[in-house]
Amino acid sequence: MSSLEAWFVARARRRLAMTRECRLLLPRVCAALADPRQPGSDDTCLEKLLDWFGDLSEAEPTLKLVQDNPCVPELITSVLALPEPSPSILSFTLRLAGLLAASENCFQHLQQEKLLVRLFGEDGPLNSAMWEDASVRSGWVEGVRRMMHHQPALHFLCSGGGIDVIFTLQGDPSLFVASAASRLLVHMLTFSVESEMTKPLSAKDCDWPVCAQMIIKHIEDSLQSSSVSRIKQSLKLLTSLFGSCRAPWTEVLWLGVAKQVESFVTEESVQAQHMLADLLLNMARSPVFCDTEGSFWALVTSALERLTPVQAGSLAVGILRLHECPQDVRIQALTVLLQPMDCILRAASQPLEYAGLLDESVTDPATVESLLSSKSSCAGLLCQTLGHLEELLSLIRLPVDLPYTSLLRSLMTILQFCNGLLIPASPLGSKISQILIGCFRVQRSALDVLAVLSERKGCDTPVESLFDILLAYLESPNTSHTVLKKSFQATSKWLVCLPEMSCFNSQWQTKKILQDVFLVLQKRLCSPSWEVRDSSLEFLTILIKGLRDQDEFRQTLLSSEVPRLTEDLLEDPESYVRASAVTAAGHLTFITYFASESPVIGNQYNKENTVEKLQEILSTDPESFPRRAAISIFTRWLRQSHTGLLQNTEQFVSRAIQIAESDLDWEVRLGGLELVEVFFVQTLCRLGRPKCPYAPFSPEFTSSVRQNESLQIFCRVKLFGFLFCSLCDCDRPVGQKACDILLALRSSFYPSNALKDFHETEDLPTEHGIAWLQRTLRQGSLAQNILTGSGNEVDFQDPESMLLALGTINLEELHDDLNKSSDHVEKSPQSLLQDILATVGTVEENEADCY
Repeated sequence: MSSLEAWFVARARRRLAMTRECRLLLPRVCAALADPRQPGSDDTCLEKLLDWFGDLSEAEPTLKLVQDNPCVPELITSVLALPEPSPSILSFTLRLAGLLAASENCFQHLQQEKLLVRLFGEDGPLNSAMWEDASVRSGWVEGVRRMMHHQPALHFLCSGGGIDVIFTLQGDPSLFVASAASRLLVHMLTFSVESEMTKPLSAKDCDWPVCAQMIIKHIEDSLQSSSVSRIKQSLKLLTSLFGSCRAPWTEVLWLGVAKQVESFVTEESVQAQHMLADLLLNMARSPVFCDTEGSFWALVTSALERLTPVQAGSLAVGILRLHECPQDVRIQALTVLLQPMDCILRAASQPLEYAGLLDESVTDPATVESLLSSKSSCAGLLCQTLGHLEELLSLIRLPVDLPYTSLLRSLMTILQFCNGLLIPASPLGSKISQILIGCFRVQRSALDVLAVLSERKGCDTPVESLFDILLAYLESPNTSHTVLKKSFQATSKWLVCLPEMSCFNSQWQTKKILQDVFLVLQKRLCSPSWEVRDSSLEFLTILIKGLRDQDEFRQTLLSSEVPRLTEDLLEDPESYVRASAVTAAGHLTFITYFASESPVIGNQYNKENTVEKLQEILSTDPESFPRRAAISIFTRWLRQSHTGLLQNTEQFVSRAIQIAESDLDWEVRLGGLELVEVFFVQTLCRLGRPKCPYAPFSPEFTSSVRQNESLQIFCRVKLFGFLFCSLCDCDRPVGQKACDILLALRSSFYPSNALKDFHETEDLPTEHGIAWLQRTLRQGSLAQNILTGSGNEVDFQDPESMLLALGTINLEELHDDLNKSSDHVEKSPQSLLQDILATVGTVEENEADCY
């Protein structure tokens, strides 16, 4: 360790070390916790106290901590002496003892005091009535896990019968305890092998350590037993082990249980198929097994073939996500995943009109057909399959080639089945159609996959058919709101991709589809349901973002009633709709402004009127959502250099930030600061700044900065008043953002080597009031002082004063204070100990003589 690293470690330890105040409070806290007359302490406080002890044990030797604070072992002794301790206190004591015993020296010390055997041995809670409480059993398991960091602890548990207790707790009625016991066994097995083995294990020489032998024998015996619950417990343990440990010795362990696990793949009586799928998938992800050939991958293939599609689905998609996998296994996994989609295509028409997803020679569809023709399993199987397909298609790099065109046709068929648009020719298709009609679950899942599929190239299919289906969903009064929202999402995805599709390059066809879409949108914007109006506006915004550069889109949109309806919805009675209308109207201006020469626009949509309406919403709307949307749109206009829309950008920004400054919603105020940031950056760039605006000015520029036009502009806009007042905002994110902007402003006007560091306010010119400003900022009361008037106010519109303020005020100190957690004092150990004492109270204060 270098001297610098040692210094940092020492400093961290000093920071964590127990303070004098805490050392004085701790004995009272321990005494109160062990007093049966006291009301129980809050469980959250106990958790925090345990965390504090954990921090202390990292800062100094645990044995020294115990010896310097004898009240800690006295707490354990006192709780053990109680005939019926509180379950929460006993659980806390078990975990605390385990934490202290994690140090080998402290473990030996507690052993000498006979404390550990009384806590974790047969004489402890194990054989008392307290064991019936799940929190005590959980505390026991957690305490054992915490101490399991050295050989003496491992031997103590194994020799004292504690490991048998953990085996029993695997089947605990509390799932939390059972899961913790299983994780503990995995930890113990891993620790035993990796800390005690002196040479690598081999299949021929399995000389396991004692603790590892006990756990492995338990696993083998459980797998060979007739108890289904014991089999499942061991499969779960193996799954956790292979998922967390990738050491070579895990292969040796597997060779001992492989035959038994293989038999479960074919034995339906065990009913643990989903566990087998999880186990095999974790093994496939491990480099220990994925690089092997033969038996393991043969077992995976067998599982994919024999498990039902519902059981094998997660295994199949997991295998397909692997980049290292034998080709034949990948084909089998793909078969499992695509079989339901292939069956849908084949059921839709007889004979099959298009190519299916699978080669009939590699699949037997009988099982899938049976599931799809059953009302109880059809929707579930399709939703699971569609969910897996969406997961695969969402990957940036697909490790497997999917038949996109056939997959798209299958999705279209499912959607047609669900709304009765398709009359199938086969008996199976008729059955599936009857089951799926009006099934919202399947509709939502299919539309999700359809949206993701739009991003994949190579879907060579008649797009008119696809949009006919989507339009049918958008138009139908039977389409639920959630399905409609997903229909909008899928439609927008495909519309944005339309110009790039090689199979669809007809300008006339594009315009026809857009006209149909806007006709539907006009109706939906007038829906009596506010959710539908809101989703429709969101859909319009997405379309404008993706297609505003396309001539056909702009012409079709501006010749429709959509712009007028959007403007009308700015006055909608529902605030969510008004907010979405503000966003949509703001994006519409990008089209209406650039298309301002069009005679159509002049009659329908007035861009100046839009600006006025949004400004009015920002200043007067009673709900926060529309106001947030308005300030966000103003920022977007500015960021995208949409200044041509604004006759006077300075006046526009000034008005917006003055409104935002007095808004009661902190997100609106934060939005105002984001507007300021964009304005600041763009102003510097407009004045010829060659580099990033956050970099310092050149010396030539800095020499005349006091008279610089940019500083005068910022003062005219009243930017500084907003920023300095925001530093003291009651909501920290606002203050943090304001401080970040001021630091950026200062770095722009002051080169780092010339920054004036006036932290001693006595030397400051009194006429500028900067000393008062700095003191007031430290007190966090600037806004109040400005409102009441103190006689020392700073002129925030005076460039010279603002330049002096930027170079004088210790913004770094303010930045550090603002970035401290607001409860950093309340989270201190001293505060925690005081809270515990306040919670349990003092018996003497509450006792009263009843005679």
